[in-house]
Amino acid sequence: MTEVKVAVLGASGWMGKVHTMAYQSFPHFFGDGDGTARVVALVETDVDAAKSLAFRAPGAKILGTWQEAVADPDVDLIDICLPDNLHYDVAKAALLAGKHVYCEKPLADTAAQARELADIANEKGLITRVGHSFPRNPVHDLAKEIIDAGEIGDITLFKACQHVDIYGDPLAPFMWRANGDLAPTGMIGDTGSHVFSFMEFLVGKVSALIADNFIVTEKRPVVDDFGYGKETVLTGDEAWSDVTNPDGSNILCRFEGSARGLVDFSRVATGRKFMQTYEVYGTKGSLTYTYDEVNRLRFYSNDDKVGRRGYREIDVGPEHETFRAFLPLPNFALGYNEGKIIEVAEVIKSIVSNQPMWPTFETGHHICQIVDACMESSRENRWVEIG
Repeated sequence: MTEVKVAVLGASGWMGKVHTMAYQSFPHFFGDGDGTARVVALVETDVDAAKSLAFRAPGAKILGTWQEAVADPDVDLIDICLPDNLHYDVAKAALLAGKHVYCEKPLADTAAQARELADIANEKGLITRVGHSFPRNPVHDLAKEIIDAGEIGDITLFKACQHVDIYGDPLAPFMWRANGDLAPTGMIGDTGSHVFSFMEFLVGKVSALIADNFIVTEKRPVVDDFGYGKETVLTGDEAWSDVTNPDGSNILCRFEGSARGLVDFSRVATGRKFMQTYEVYGTKGSLTYTYDEVNRLRFYSNDDKVGRRGYREIDVGPEHETFRAFLPLPNFALGYNEGKIIEVAEVIKSIVSNQPMWPTFETGHHICQIVDACMESSRENRWVEIG
């Protein structure tokens, strides 16, 4: 049994908590045959937040800077759960120090940065992973199996969306995700990259697109420590800050081959707490999915008899290995945290076996190319080719 020693950066945030838990829990579901993990360091720059970290990973060092974790000889894997603008610098430093890197999306601010990171990792023979966990739900493995087997024929059209309403209210407070310095690509890199990961996983690479990025509310009140899941009451005395990155986008795209795509996503869809859907249409059939039925796929086939054709519901269950690891019965839904546990188990397996698993920094580079193209296309109001 091989143990991988991990440093989680941004440990007190939402993602830091999820990742820290996943390292400790995945062997309970997947066993220890493909390696185990031990969180040996938790990094948090906020001194007050750091005080509550010790119980989350008993025995772990509590560090104040990411540089300390990168320099620590006891660390094998750097896990980056930091604001977007830090991803490139931290990942590069970690790779140059000989550490494997698992980085939350978006991998970098630009495709050029992502390309550099992928090249360094390749040169040094290091394992990399980008935190696109949604496609790791076993329902999407089933979708890919159906597509790859040719059961829906040649793909002609892909439609997808992902929406939340965190900024549906014009008075919802400002947070770092709306700051173009901390999150330069806004919802293009934040939520768009989730949709782009489905495109990459199920259909293939995007070759060209045109995007209309938008900001709905240009200024928002500033409330200290506001973030996802927090409620606040405005006093009327708040300072106001400019929203300096996109709230969302509407995109038309072309894939390598003949397929076309229609994609939209935002953080301003009032009433949509979390909406994620995709539809894949082919010459022989189609697939549809919605997160509201998180482990259910709908499959239509022209091979069905005339008069019997229609979407059949397929509930992914224990016949799929990753589902069976958690639950012995179908339709007991796997949620977001289970997806992260699957992802973390694969990261550790990759390191122990020295076999990269999707999505690596190479995948992250292509997704960053799509993000770059969205920013350029909207800014210049034109189609952009992706090389």
